[in-house]
Amino acid sequence: MRYRRFGKTNLHLSVFSLGTMRCLASAEILWQTVQQAVALGINHLETARGYGKSEEYLGQALHHGVGVCRSELVITTKLPPMLSADVVDRWIDESLERLQIDYLDCLALHGVNTPEHLEWVQAPKGCRDALQQVLADGRVRHLGFSTHGSLEIIQGAIATGQFEFVNLHYSYFFQRHQPVLQLAQEQDLGVFIISPADKGGLLYTPPPTLEDLCQPFSPLELNYRFLLSDRRITTLSVGAANAAELITPLQTADQDGPLTPQELAVLTSLETHQSNALGSDRCRQCYDCLPCPAAIQIPEVLRLRNLAIAFDMQAYGEYRYRMFENAGHWFPGMKGNHCTECGDCLPRCPENLNIPELLKDSHERLKTTEGRRLWG
Repeated sequence: MRYRRFGKTNLHLSVFSLGTMRCLASAEILWQTVQQAVALGINHLETARGYGKSEEYLGQALHHGVGVCRSELVITTKLPPMLSADVVDRWIDESLERLQIDYLDCLALHGVNTPEHLEWVQAPKGCRDALQQVLADGRVRHLGFSTHGSLEIIQGAIATGQFEFVNLHYSYFFQRHQPVLQLAQEQDLGVFIISPADKGGLLYTPPPTLEDLCQPFSPLELNYRFLLSDRRITTLSVGAANAAELITPLQTADQDGPLTPQELAVLTSLETHQSNALGSDRCRQCYDCLPCPAAIQIPEVLRLRNLAIAFDMQAYGEYRYRMFENAGHWFPGMKGNHCTECGDCLPRCPENLNIPELLKDSHERLKTTEGRRLWG
């Protein structure tokens, strides 16, 4: 296991972190998973108020013992941004009680996703003052934020100067947030990549087409190497549901050097294959088509179409597409069938794509029955 400095927190985190969102089957399973993670060198455990019984189960595991003392672990929890200082203060105490610890190494505001959330973060006599108080009294040592928001929202949150780290969606198949990595480096923020395997492409169960294209590497391995080769990134989340699910991802835990010529060649071939497969219909993710009058998140819809066609990532495309209209500010936007063919986006597309037709095609390819969030 390799370790990296987590920005200005000056904590040193293992390059893989254990996210406990999926360890919800029982306290015993979470305890076993944490013990295995620690034995394999993971020193960062992450949970959230919103993850069902995760805080409670993790607290029981820490109480029973996980193989190292408390001071050797970095524990992060998350809570939603709120206007009420009293609520923030009470929630932190409740998290500490459930976790059975005296302090949090890191607290992340969970889901700074909208302009309103950004206002709450900066509100005096509200969230901002409550967070300053818990930092001052030692209940929390370092403050960051987790986000599913737009690039502009993330950059705005960093610009407030209130945070020491960011929990960020970024992977080989989703590089929209590349500028955040540069901004984080400039301001010495730690970067925690969240869900790089699941939301990064369902890479634990890749389609055969993608497996073949990534040879001699697995898609999961190649994505992890893409991320770990970037020194601006501190740590990657592993959302294991049990101890056994830690084994495969941690096979790359000591491989954090620059990409090899062979790895670079495979990544180049993936890019070439995508261009050839999509031809003139490829959306290159410039985002110039936004905003859409019908509130369709056009680039993301077309990204899912790109992946489904080029790499047969149909299951991933369906999984993400059905979140539109069902996940609120966590995954905003309407489905492609809401396009009114107003043409507002057409003159702004540098590729001259027939966006209404591509949205219609995307909807037909990706529509499925509706789902729900894991902890909903």
